[in-house]
Amino acid sequence: MCICVSRPRKQRIVSTEPGVTYFKPRAVPLSELEEIILTVSELEALRLYDYQGLDQIDAAKEMKISQPTFHRLLKSGRNKTSDALSNGKAIKIEGGTYRLKKR
Repeated sequence: MCICVSRPRKQRIVSTEPGVTYFKPRAVPLSELEEIILTVSELEALRLYDYQGLDQIDAAKEMKISQPTFHRLLKSGRNKTSDALSNGKAIKIEGGTYRLKKR
């Protein structure tokens, strides 16, 4: 019998925790909305690449993760965000394996 244990996820480094953690379509009651969870690390990947304009290698270094891992976070974050915007879903930002960047 093999008891397989996956290795723990490496913590991603994020600059700050988001000040706003919920977005929803206007004039639609929350009870009628489907909700998408965007992790704090996915948001950080979007912020570094799309907002700050870093390339994937530099953004991955900022988060102290590999470039392929960064790419997966970016792709997942973009997919969730475009799904929410295209289909009128709420976005809740929470969770993930991360720690704040030391200042």
